[in-house]
Amino acid sequence: MDISFFTILITGIFVGMVAGLLGSLMLSRKMTIVVDPLSHLALPGITLALIFGKNVSLGAFLFLFFGTSLIWLLEKKTKLPTETIIAILFSVSLAITLLFLEEEELHQALIGDISKIGQIEGLMIVLISLFLFFWLQKLYQKFFLISISEDLATAEKIDLKKYQFLYLLLISATVALGVKFVGGLLVAGLTSLPAASARNLSKNLKTYKRLSILFGIVSVILGILLFQITNFPAGPLIVVASFLIFLFSIVFRLRIK
Repeated sequence: MDISFFTILITGIFVGMVAGLLGSLMLSRKMTIVVDPLSHLALPGITLALIFGKNVSLGAFLFLFFGTSLIWLLEKKTKLPTETIIAILFSVSLAITLLFLEEEELHQALIGDISKIGQIEGLMIVLISLFLFFWLQKLYQKFFLISISEDLATAEKIDLKKYQFLYLLLISATVALGVKFVGGLLVAGLTSLPAASARNLSKNLKTYKRLSILFGIVSVILGILLFQITNFPAGPLIVVASFLIFLFSIVFRLRIK
């Protein structure tokens, strides 16, 4: 196993770990669909990064941070649902991307490209993934309580607006990491499928979280291994691998009933 492939594999494991945990939270809050349009907010940032030869994750995060802040402010000022605001910004972001990217760069922006991950970049992604994983674990119970009942969360003196903003920031950072592996088009599969598989096989919250993380990791490993064998794009292979795990979870659940 060469160093480059080992770097990509280890990096992918940590990204899959964070995506799985985040997905378990988003599925609990019935917000998995939000990742798809939100991930498209990263596309103008990816576009600029590709044009100027910069890191796509950094470009994605900067635009996601700007977009998240804008969503939060518009939600407060207009009272529109979060999903509606994200959908509006998603359309604009996709239009800007299609205007400026060449076909080859558009391909990379939409489905990712892991072949260019170096050791230093890989180390940075691992460290950021660990940081995000720590904060998701730390805030998980409060986010989960908000998903159950905002009134109950308010009674527990949880600042809903503050935690909504933190939640969107954590999604944005995870999406920024994910675009390197699966691009801006497929990030929803990276987060939602492991959680959906875990939901099919879980009877309590602890098992649900652990299986979401495990399936996130396994799907990325399988996708990267298939990429190494077939040389097909890793992004779609990761999502296909995750979908196969999801199908297995359905069959297994039906057999034990």
